[in-house]
Amino acid sequence: MADTAAKPQPTGVGLSHPRALAPGNLVLTVILSVFGALVGIQILATLGITPSTSLIGALVAMSLGRIPLAIFRGFRNVHSQNLAQTSISSATFGAANALFLPIGIPFLFGQPSMIVPMLCGVAVAMLFDAWLLYRMFDTPAFPARRPWPLGIAAAEAIKAGDTGGRGAKILGGGLLVGIAGAIFSLPMSAFGVALIGGLAAMIAFAIGLLTRGYSQSLLGMDLYAMYMPHGIMIGAGIVALIQVVGAVRSASKEAAKADASAKAIAAQGISTTADATPVASAKLGTSLGIGGIGYLVIAIALALTTGIVTQMSMGMLIAFVVYATLAAFAHELIVGIAAMHSGWFPAFAVALITLLVGILIGFPPVALVVLAGFTAATGPAFADMGYDLKAGWMLRDEGRDRRFELAGRRQQLIAAMIGFVVAIVVVAVTYRSFFDQGLVAPINKAYVAAIKAGVSADTAKALLLWAIPGAILQFVGGPRRQLGVMFATGMLILNPAAGWLVAAGIALRVFVTRKWGASTKEPMEVFAGGVIAGDALYSFFNGAFKSAKR
Repeated sequence: MADTAAKPQPTGVGLSHPRALAPGNLVLTVILSVFGALVGIQILATLGITPSTSLIGALVAMSLGRIPLAIFRGFRNVHSQNLAQTSISSATFGAANALFLPIGIPFLFGQPSMIVPMLCGVAVAMLFDAWLLYRMFDTPAFPARRPWPLGIAAAEAIKAGDTGGRGAKILGGGLLVGIAGAIFSLPMSAFGVALIGGLAAMIAFAIGLLTRGYSQSLLGMDLYAMYMPHGIMIGAGIVALIQVVGAVRSASKEAAKADASAKAIAAQGISTTADATPVASAKLGTSLGIGGIGYLVIAIALALTTGIVTQMSMGMLIAFVVYATLAAFAHELIVGIAAMHSGWFPAFAVALITLLVGILIGFPPVALVVLAGFTAATGPAFADMGYDLKAGWMLRDEGRDRRFELAGRRQQLIAAMIGFVVAIVVVAVTYRSFFDQGLVAPINKAYVAAIKAGVSADTAKALLLWAIPGAILQFVGGPRRQLGVMFATGMLILNPAAGWLVAAGIALRVFVTRKWGASTKEPMEVFAGGVIAGDALYSFFNGAFKSAKR
């Protein structure tokens, strides 16, 4: 029977969170994870995209909770539904983006002996990736109050299903709008994201989308071929990483002051409850340190197990390990920042950027295969975990009861790890059948082509040239707005329709806020969540249908 718990109240006194390992929850999460992993691989291999299955898990749990049998009663609980959507989402993105995609690179490159070592390495990287986001969530780098749009969509859908009323009607209206637009192949999630994302970040995102979308037709310039988006992301990404380090240093000072203050108060015999902010800030610094060490160990293990260690001099090997570690870490943080603000994470493109820089450094082709797979594996699990924890945070009354919030977050981590482990098993069992049919992630062909073609001196100059405005834009916008990263994210995506929909969402948001004031924030978030959910649900079922036909 699924573990049960009362719905959270603002105080949270005496509440216990459903356990991910309770028999009913465990059985459901495993079944959903197998389904999510298989669907994720199939759609990525045939259509080149990874569907969001988060809402599928929540809907299944909701449906089971409506069955009038005692064994299903626990699934009426919103937190059990949150565990279900966490597990299936983790399995889908984990199997497709973090596992199946990376091992397709050595397969296409004609190095089948590297597939199993690569699978083992990226599996560890994926698990480590998700654990790092769990530790970094609700810290200065990745605050819980940032948009995390897909998380808002999942939370609003679950809340509407639980409470009904006006919120359900608004969400339903958003669902209809999202589905209607998706039927006409419009990226409605872009419209929904514009209603809830940071305003400055969304403006930069829209400008990037429209600039890339119309530069060829209006200016006769292929900005992508000029490596302008890549260079801007490199510059913005470097500054973004510096800003994260700055946040850690500020956090350390804040934590030291808080600790000194607490000791002074304690010396006077006064009891107090410490603010969680300094603790979270210090935790961010520790997590970044652990992350660096962890990725270093994984990079060394990959170099040893894939055999590339024998193809490089000691100096080149050290350079490779250091660069792979930094590239994987940077990829994770940049993808996480983009996902947090926009709900879109350019994982494929950022991995290609790190690969291009690796080619410029001069690493041998087989080492570049490992580099591409390793960096591609980091980021998707990190971003997806952020969405899931955002949904849980909203369902747990936005962390007002710290004890209940942390307990729920731990259970979500367990549910996610179940999904990831299932994903590892599914990929290990099925990858040969996909490869035998010639099915790989389409982006793998771009990685392999780049490795074989190399990069010219002109490309290097273009990357360095465009990195300068990217760095300036990111610096001017600061860590809260992330203008450089979001502008580059838009430029890496060829989808002008998304640009117009983001612009339309921004215009509607500004109009509604000016006319009716701040009171519209919550209903707008509910409506936006419905739009995103409608787009995701239609895209999932439509993608599954097209994939099955192929």
